[in-house]
Amino acid sequence: MTDRYLEAIEDYLTPIIPQKPPVNLYEPVRYILSSGGKRIRPVLVMLAAEGYGFERADALPAAAAIEIFHNFTLLHDDIMDHAKLRRGKPTVHIRWDPNIAILSGDAMVYLAQQQLEHYQGETYKALQTLFNRTALEICEGQQEDMDFEKINRVSVSQYMEMIRKKTAVLLGTSLAFGAILAGCEANERELLYQIGIKTGLAFQMMDDWLDTFGDESFGKKTGGDIRESKKTVLYVKTLELLNESEKKRFIEDYTSDWSDEQAKIDYFRGLFEKTGVKEKVLENITELSQTIIAKIEQTRLQSVHQAMLKTLIRKLSRRQK
Repeated sequence: MTDRYLEAIEDYLTPIIPQKPPVNLYEPVRYILSSGGKRIRPVLVMLAAEGYGFERADALPAAAAIEIFHNFTLLHDDIMDHAKLRRGKPTVHIRWDPNIAILSGDAMVYLAQQQLEHYQGETYKALQTLFNRTALEICEGQQEDMDFEKINRVSVSQYMEMIRKKTAVLLGTSLAFGAILAGCEANERELLYQIGIKTGLAFQMMDDWLDTFGDESFGKKTGGDIRESKKTVLYVKTLELLNESEKKRFIEDYTSDWSDEQAKIDYFRGLFEKTGVKEKVLENITELSQTIIAKIEQTRLQSVHQAMLKTLIRKLSRRQK
């Protein structure tokens, strides 16, 4: 049902990247934008805009701005994480070098902002204001995530606020962009924004869960978060259940290097099951999904677009790895 949005954004993205020198500035941008990805965020922009009667084609610049900025965050994340692969291909800093990757990433921010210049007046102001707020919150979320690597006692509320900023705000902004383009009033924009926020929270919680308990037959090896001692939703919810002495032992075991990595993964999988955290996280995701569906029904989106959004939300929160 969203194929027409995907086709539209793919056709739009390629020609807007400058075909001029310096090649080492713009070629990495084309490379990462053409390396795949689900295009969830630009689809949300167009779906929301069209759902309020706005022309899909006129929403493309805003959708492109979101997708370009999203890929910028991935490019810089890969540099910070020293990642070698992204979507099965060498990352930009590996294919070229870190300096080129940093500068190309910076250029992507301004290319995204240029797309917003297609709009005028109050529409442009609202889009730009939300874009800037979102960009800053994503930076805050990334820094908090990095800080958590050095902090062992992370609360559930701290974790949820971090993923709200790092992951969820861009989904919220994508839906709100559509409402802004269509000229919706503030309360309708906020309703769409909160649907996106809650979707992002469910998405990241499921991502954490799948990294530990996902089906490896889908092609991705599980247990990476445990191996790397990452503070996931499973970690913070387990920590919340333990007494002081249990907390100390749990933290020591989780954050230490094990000579047998598979033994570490198996141990903590078992612990997450024993404490009930494995099922509790799934319950939390289901509850969030139900809240999201109810909120979609409160919107003034056309019924066909409500149905499309519900289908997309269900796929995001119930996906497999």
